[in-house]
Amino acid sequence: MSGLALRLAGGGLLILLGIVVGTWSTTSHFRPALDQVQDQASVCAAARENLAGLAAEQGKALGELTLAASERQARAEQAVSEARASAQDDYAAANRLQQERTGGDQCVAAASIIDKELGL
Repeated sequence: MSGLALRLAGGGLLILLGIVVGTWSTTSHFRPALDQVQDQASVCAAARENLAGLAAEQGKALGELTLAASERQARAEQAVSEARASAQDDYAAANRLQQERTGGDQCVAAASIIDKELGL
């Protein structure tokens, strides 16, 4: 039985040696590829974080531009409203000038009406 034990021990050592050599061979073969992939993954993660930061910054800037555009539109609408209100008096005066036609020379009549409006 000692021969059987020696054969089993020898077989176990061969199996153990095969495992060690296989592990070493696999590690030496795949380690460079694994390191390269890990480097690429870290570069991709850094690029993703950079893009996420840029997207957040762009979103903030877009929000500020939208708010500024809304404020400009509101100011423009208010300016148009004020311009219409102030032009109403001028429009009424122009209508009065057109309606007050006097006989004779039109230039003299226009000058007379303008002088009257201006209080001269």
